[in-house]
Amino acid sequence: MNTATDVVFSHFHGDHVPLVDANPYQLSVRALPHSFRELRCWSKSGNDLSANMSKRFQDLADLLGTNLQVAEGRSEGGLSFSRSVPHGAPGSKMGTLMMARIKVGTRVFVHASDIQLLDDPTVDQVINWWPDIVLAAGPPLYLDRLTNAERERAWEKAVRLAQNIEVVILDHHLMRSEDGAIWLDTLSTTLGKKVYCAADYMGQPRRLLEAERVQLYAQMPVPEGWHEAYAEGRANPDQYLLE
Repeated sequence: MNTATDVVFSHFHGDHVPLVDANPYQLSVRALPHSFRELRCWSKSGNDLSANMSKRFQDLADLLGTNLQVAEGRSEGGLSFSRSVPHGAPGSKMGTLMMARIKVGTRVFVHASDIQLLDDPTVDQVINWWPDIVLAAGPPLYLDRLTNAERERAWEKAVRLAQNIEVVILDHHLMRSEDGAIWLDTLSTTLGKKVYCAADYMGQPRRLLEAERVQLYAQMPVPEGWHEAYAEGRANPDQYLLE
């Protein structure tokens, strides 16, 4: 954050934005350096939002003032932003989001947050931006509600991205399960080309904490009432970082 010049809010789900009224498991605006309020912030619009998401947008607008700009469909300098695209499949109850294209010199990076590779026009937009690198959320294979047709569609879209883009990084929903990691490796083998998760790209070992939740709780159990105590600020998780 000390060297950042711009911040992009792709959508307003609690794992993607700082929140004024964050719960203990979310990122609070108060935890950010004061310089955050002085950065240029590019945001999805407040249109087509639920009441809860609309409040989050308004909270950030009130906090950031003129530093917050609605960016959908806009371009400025090396930054370009999509119009609203589905958060997953078209018509999803999860709403919509905004993708970002960032050009630095001759290189282009696209961040396609939470698209899940489930919408044809969205993937077309990514490819038509001609990125050198794309980071996108893969399909949430851990969800039973994801149909076989949607799983096949996501696979086809992943193949298209990898055939058209030099570096493809798929993460977030995809890496919440061991099945997702296997899916990613199978994709690389099938294409004869490395398709990365974020850890792979950074040269770090994969640590699938969400996928291994049951085993980790067994290895590092917490006492009864710990979660309630943590929510009230009476328990510190730092001891578990040392184990």
